[in-house]
Amino acid sequence: MKPVSIGLLGLGTVGGGTVSVLQRNASEITRRAGRAIKIRSASARDLNRARICDIQGIQLTTDPFTIVNDPEIDIVVELIGGINPARELVLQALENGKHVVTANKALIALHGNEIFAKAREKGLMVAFEAAVAGGIPVIKAIREGLAGNTVEWLAGIINGTCNFILTEMRDKGRSFSDVLSDAQALGYAEADPTFDIEGIDAAHKLTILASIAFGIPLQADKVAIEGITGITAMDVNYAEALGYRIKLLGIARRASRGIELRVHPTLIPYRRLIANVDGVMNAVLVKADAVGSTLYYGAGAGAEPTASAVVADLVDVVRTLTSDPENRVPHLAFQPGAIAELPILPISEIESAYYLRLSASDQPGVLADVTRILADHAISIEAILQKEPPEGENFLPVIMLTHRVLEKELDQAIEQIEALPTIGGRIKRIRVESLG
Repeated sequence: MKPVSIGLLGLGTVGGGTVSVLQRNASEITRRAGRAIKIRSASARDLNRARICDIQGIQLTTDPFTIVNDPEIDIVVELIGGINPARELVLQALENGKHVVTANKALIALHGNEIFAKAREKGLMVAFEAAVAGGIPVIKAIREGLAGNTVEWLAGIINGTCNFILTEMRDKGRSFSDVLSDAQALGYAEADPTFDIEGIDAAHKLTILASIAFGIPLQADKVAIEGITGITAMDVNYAEALGYRIKLLGIARRASRGIELRVHPTLIPYRRLIANVDGVMNAVLVKADAVGSTLYYGAGAGAEPTASAVVADLVDVVRTLTSDPENRVPHLAFQPGAIAELPILPISEIESAYYLRLSASDQPGVLADVTRILADHAISIEAILQKEPPEGENFLPVIMLTHRVLEKELDQAIEQIEALPTIGGRIKRIRVESLG
């Protein structure tokens, strides 16, 4: 049978890894797919750049549009990243009758609804396993492996850069800025790390996971986002003393009034498996009604881990090339006509427990004033940790863990507490999730 011809857009880290995996495992991949998969052409900005893969026999071009317009190409693999020209290329490929595989989380999160509509119109597949958590097959697990379940919630460490920074801060007592510099030197963080450290990258991935888990449209603009730039070594140490670890989590939860979509630093009990995911590794914890909790762990980035997911998508597409489009696995797990317009809750309507760190004047009655205000808002305290004031200072750090409360109630209480003359500066607030 004639090999399936692939057009590869992008020969960077993931593109090079994809070429290597396809070449090294060609025999095994053919056995699984039923047909050989051959890269016919690839685009790159610099054709003379040294590659991590063998590009002999591959037609190279600097113009990716020649690939999506090539009638000999069966499947386009988009590994350029970003929105433009990736969006235009993917839509053109679909218009030309070509299936698409992509690792582009921003493209899917922001324009997936449009792209999937075009794919359905043309009877084509768009596969995107590599867009979330690198080589971890979490999309397939939720979309297919948990198809008999109602997913209740999921929580994921889905940005390796932030996880590396928080791990180093905990293990070595270093400041955020120092560890960020190391992360950039090691290639874990970009020269401009904003997308990672401000939680935007994780929000894009959470958008995709939530749509597959709950059968809702992709709605990246409704994710509540808070990054890790405000986390200090002091907070990391206090959390550890209380039996918690701080992780940047993406959390999606089915609540009675709608869907929670939020990315933020979170205290997790240290005994949870996900709290022990360190360095640049990723993990996604899914709670479903029939199976209970399942954890998916592995490399969230890198040339060959991500290529593993890209090639798995290629195998899936090749297997279904001759199948009836109506009987394929839906892009977002649920049949297109069954996508539900459930409301996305604003962060003020989220219920969580909280870690609070405040600077209190070292005098009698201060904590009584604070606890009275919390009680007025029906906020109960689980634990208090009080430290000696630094030498020469009159304010001492006080750490509180609250029970679960609506965020808008906590906001009002914090505003009143910060107005007390015995409280210095702003109160640091980090959400706490037991994930039990």
